[in-house]
Amino acid sequence: MTSAHARADRFAAALRHLEDTGDSSRLRELFAPDPELVRPEVATGDEHAGDVTRFWEKYRSPFSEITTEFIRVAESGDLGVLEWVSHGTLTSGSPIEYRGVSLLYFDDEGRIHRFATYFDTAAFLRPETPNK
Repeated sequence: MTSAHARADRFAAALRHLEDTGDSSRLRELFAPDPELVRPEVATGDEHAGDVTRFWEKYRSPFSEITTEFIRVAESGDLGVLEWVSHGTLTSGSPIEYRGVSLLYFDDEGRIHRFATYFDTAAFLRPETPNK
């Protein structure tokens, strides 16, 4: 039996793989050529805006470890919605936790042609003090 949100589940599994290993190949396989990629801290005019590998490497780079828990996952038509909380450790050694939502827009072949994620970037400016 197929999940009601199988495409979004595949994305979640690929993201977990990236977080665990640093390897973005499973994510790249899910995207259509030249997708629109939106994150609050990435300028929309960035010349590499459609580069899936670069996008996910930039996502992973501030963390020495990161884990995302998906709280709610839904799909309807060509849209997948994932509500999540991420927690981990920044490369500075500071712990971090932040929440957000990601929107996946699928093409007719089930590939992601637009990915947009929204979260409070202030969590990166005022991370918790590391435990000593």
